[in-house]
Amino acid sequence: MLNTIFIFISSITMIIWGIAHIIPTKKVVSGYGEISRDNKLIFIMEWIAEGTTLIFIGILTLLINILNGYQNPVSLNVFRISAAMLVIMAILTAFTGARTKVIFFKICPFIKTIGAALLLLAVYL
Repeated sequence: MLNTIFIFISSITMIIWGIAHIIPTKKVVSGYGEISRDNKLIFIMEWIAEGTTLIFIGILTLLINILNGYQNPVSLNVFRISAAMLVIMAILTAFTGARTKVIFFKICPFIKTIGAALLLLAVYL
């Protein structure tokens, strides 16, 4: 039962954090000031890509758990792989966005790491 709770918390957190990435996209891009149209489009693409990736991981782990349970061997692999991706994203953010003054970026690696840790706890408990 605790396994399922960990998966749900991780999944919902990633979905919410992904949505939190997408909602302020326009404001974030405008914060860069006067940049070329191409650079604006690239920033928009990258900002939305990270948000949708987080939402995808959250929905994937949630649905896998609901449809197959947490003890299914395929489910366990999905949770492990999703956790690995969250760790990779956390490391990337730690070396890039988290080095800025923006609080949102500074807490992002921790949220991703916590999501990964919850998935791994669900797998190995």
